[in-house]
Amino acid sequence: MITVNAILETNSSNIEKIKSSIEEMEQETLKEKGCQDYVFSVELNNPNVLRITERWDSMKDLEDHFQTPHMLKFQAALEENPVDKTTAFFYESKEVVPGGLDMDAFN
Repeated sequence: MITVNAILETNSSNIEKIKSSIEEMEQETLKEKGCQDYVFSVELNNPNVLRITERWDSMKDLEDHFQTPHMLKFQAALEENPVDKTTAFFYESKEVVPGGLDMDAFN
């Protein structure tokens, strides 16, 4: 599994301007082959930071995602409302549950 944690630093005004592109990206990406999860979020303590968290079956699926029409449309929206800084981390991972962690406690 491939996990992505991307951080886009911008301003809340730019985030608002690209909101429709964000919604389309989430909806269309979740339909893609190999996409397990794909979500945008704004940090509670810093409304100028947009995060993208993703899970993919394989690196090939993620690479194919970069070529989709909705990705190109999203990139165009970012060009019109530029971010100050982008940081992205890509991990090869597997799902684990720490021993002794009661997942029911979170429900």
